[in-house]
Amino acid sequence: MTEQNQSGRIRPRRRGGVGVPAATGRRRKPPARGRRAAVVAAWSAAVLVLAGGSGLGYVYFTLNGNLKSVDINGALGKDRPDDVDNGSMDILVLGSDSRSGANSAYGRDEGGARSDTAMVVHVYEGHKKASVVSIPRDTLIDRPRCTAPDGTRVPAEHRAMFNTAYEVGGPACAVKTVEAMSGIRMDHYIEVDFTGFRKLIDKLGGVEITTTKAIKDPKSHLDLAPGTHTLDGEQSLGLVRTRKSVGDGSDLGRIQLQQAFMKAFIDQVKSVGVFSNPAKLFDLADTATKAITPDSELDSVNELTGFAKGLSGLGADDVHMITLPVRYDPRDPNRVVPLEAQGRQVWSALKADRPIPASATADAATGKADGLVK
Repeated sequence: MTEQNQSGRIRPRRRGGVGVPAATGRRRKPPARGRRAAVVAAWSAAVLVLAGGSGLGYVYFTLNGNLKSVDINGALGKDRPDDVDNGSMDILVLGSDSRSGANSAYGRDEGGARSDTAMVVHVYEGHKKASVVSIPRDTLIDRPRCTAPDGTRVPAEHRAMFNTAYEVGGPACAVKTVEAMSGIRMDHYIEVDFTGFRKLIDKLGGVEITTTKAIKDPKSHLDLAPGTHTLDGEQSLGLVRTRKSVGDGSDLGRIQLQQAFMKAFIDQVKSVGVFSNPAKLFDLADTATKAITPDSELDSVNELTGFAKGLSGLGADDVHMITLPVRYDPRDPNRVVPLEAQGRQVWSALKADRPIPASATADAATGKADGLVK
């Protein structure tokens, strides 16, 4: 079997092992392209927008200059799951809740940032289908020992909230934590902030969603009657941040809103017709490249374009989205803990590049917001 990497070269693939390639060492190079689920939204936009082209010199240099990256490979070294090429790809898409700079409008800056959105995107061999596993921020996990960006050693911790990995150790610690949980090596890392997400939606002209019930959340400043709405950037950010007013008020209900929004967003990007409008294409690509922080193997327009082209055929119906199977923690109802047997089903399926079985999520807590947005 052969595969075209991001620079256009064809190379053989290898099979076997238990991991899935990742952000360091030898990598599968198949293509693929704010708080809360904004991250995945921006990932999709960057993928589909950049896939349209970045050929002109001034476009290339402008977009290249927008990109700031993190070296996940260098930070994690060799202490990772096996780098196994089976034609699939795994990407950790993260959104942090940093409240500094332009993001201060969404809350007080408390001196740190946490990963309020985390999704493992698994693109199957052939890049015609994908599965997305959302990891609730309040999941209690065994966080591995990490090294912070400033070189500080961060000890391992039992029953740590998942989103503290990013807070104490930055992107590399978040990747290491996901790899420890799943046994799957991440091929890429992409992060997005609030402000970039909001601007991206506005550049697209909004995203159309349909609510089956009223959503009114004073904290996220969202007030929607039942029916169809075209949400601007601020409203979209409110939707993916809404928590207390939907379902059981937990992060699980918010994740369901995020997943429904992501599907609507993918459809919007594919239907907006940017590829026949060079000015709009550049405007969107300029906004998208400012919004994301990728790993260092996606820190140029050439690499992002190669990454993107293989995913540009994915539509909303080609993406299967679940939440990591969890239950409410008996010791703290505000936290959740993974269902170990069901979690193994999820990760084992993705390692083998197979669909996630329905039985993996049958008995998991859901947050009771399913069907609220479509």
